[in-house]
Amino acid sequence: MELAVVRDLRDYRELADAETIAAFETDALAGFVLARASAGLTDGTIRGDVSHLENIRTWFGRPLWEMEPCDADSYFGGFLRNAPSGTRLARSAALSIYFEFLELRHKVELHAMTGRVIECPIDEMNRPRGNKNARLRIPPTEAEYTAFFSAWAQSLASCRKYATSARNYTAARLMGEVGLRANETRMLDLADVHWELGRFGKLHVRFAKGSDGSGPGERMAPLLGAAGPVLRWYIQDVWGQLDDDHARFGAPLFASERSCADGSAGRVSYESLRSSLTEAVEEFMPAWAGRLTPHVLRHYCASQLYQGGVDLISIQELLGHLWVTTTMKYVHVHRSRIEEAWIAGQARAAARLEGLAG
Repeated sequence: MELAVVRDLRDYRELADAETIAAFETDALAGFVLARASAGLTDGTIRGDVSHLENIRTWFGRPLWEMEPCDADSYFGGFLRNAPSGTRLARSAALSIYFEFLELRHKVELHAMTGRVIECPIDEMNRPRGNKNARLRIPPTEAEYTAFFSAWAQSLASCRKYATSARNYTAARLMGEVGLRANETRMLDLADVHWELGRFGKLHVRFAKGSDGSGPGERMAPLLGAAGPVLRWYIQDVWGQLDDDHARFGAPLFASERSCADGSAGRVSYESLRSSLTEAVEEFMPAWAGRLTPHVLRHYCASQLYQGGVDLISIQELLGHLWVTTTMKYVHVHRSRIEEAWIAGQARAAARLEGLAG
């Protein structure tokens, strides 16, 4: 009995074209969302993971399954080198779970289409380490904050790209005045601004961060302090220079200078908002270079409200925290319970000494 020559059929299978791969990439992401929803994760948490994946995809420029460890090294060790530990950890986790999904559900299909074997680019050598709560964030004083944004505002009249600079300035003001996260800010739509609600108007924060797969997915944030006037100026005088279709569904509040494939305005990236703040700090408040980040502005907002007499429960609701203990970490710099206890102890000791002297 003779043995026939057996050949691998995959050697003769034609790879899929670009259009087919693009459609599959969209379907795979939709399947990932559905799978995570089936696991019981909240919409807010799933949106957060998808947003992280979209940010990585924008940087990479190709389908994520083409990423290799060297690409992850460049992204986390170079591009995100100075990003907050929490951001690096969250993106690493989102990328890892997405690759696990691809390997479990689409490994054979992707090999047939692309000839690639799925392998997660995050390994024990390049996996970001750290604890997102480990760093103590001390916000600037009110005088420093005011001087910084005043100098930034004055520079807008002579800057080279007025519209994008004004956009970045306004986004940063919302972080400092309302306590929005950078990603919550970039995901706002023009229709999320509701001037008719409350005394000052409110923002519908739809892409809020969840906590361990749960937590508040959406919230309404009042336009406190300078947020209302600055945002009204931006919408009336600046927004139309970045997007000319205010009636379009899903028109972003903070649009990118780059257009989408269909010609509509895209959404500003997380990196653009963060890097613009970094550059502004280096120019207008160099003493805070490397220290004033979007999240520190969020801490500033909480601290100023606490100093102004706003109760912790109200600050918790504004920031979208699930637990008030989380909110307490944002205002602990200005809390004076230890000092007050020390003063009270000294008073009691002095009273005892007076009794002995009498």
